[in-house]
Amino acid sequence: MSDTPLVRARGLVKRFGSGDAESTVLHGIDVDLYRGELVALQGPSGSGKSTLLSILGTLMRPSEGTHMMMDADLAEADDGELTRFRNQNIGFVFQFHHLLPDLTAEENVMMPAAASAGRETAAMRTRAAALLDAVGLSDRRHYRPGAMSGGQRQRVAVARALINAPALVLADEPTGNLDRESADNVMDLLGRFNLETGTCFLISTHDVKIADRCSRQVGLLDGRVVEGKG
Repeated sequence: MSDTPLVRARGLVKRFGSGDAESTVLHGIDVDLYRGELVALQGPSGSGKSTLLSILGTLMRPSEGTHMMMDADLAEADDGELTRFRNQNIGFVFQFHHLLPDLTAEENVMMPAAASAGRETAAMRTRAAALLDAVGLSDRRHYRPGAMSGGQRQRVAVARALINAPALVLADEPTGNLDRESADNVMDLLGRFNLETGTCFLISTHDVKIADRCSRQVGLLDGRVVEGKG
């Protein structure tokens, strides 16, 4: 693991609303993430986990603070720069997979790459097929989400997150809607890809068993970092 952080965030503050209705969700968060890490982000509902993931994923801007990734100053980048950076370097896995119901598994996996390029290519299709094979779904390439189980849909979502070979994958409760066996299968996949590719994974979870499988744990409470394990 490199001594230089992949992600270095300092003093992240996030406020919503204004005046009497203003509320502060994050209170000066400092966090470093390194290539090759598998990190659990823990905390009760309302602790700020999803807000922090949204900021680190450039889906939301902080109200204050610095956010650096791969030498890019993301807190100061404009919207176009953020979109290009996000498409090239960050993948996402959500609790409710967010697959497009009218697209096949293969088409869903290709979507981030096709959106970046403005079209589908044979190379994208080949990579999507290889990723679906890697997650054990080569026989479901042409199935739509409605014809797959919850665990299978989440495995498609994992493959989609990896289509652009991102340096960072942010997973927001990726096993929260799955039974134990399916959750363990998804974590097996994330752990394998982490080891094989050096991709950094930050996984928000309430599940202690999932957190214990990570190399490091970061805790949030009331929008502040509390001592983690690892």
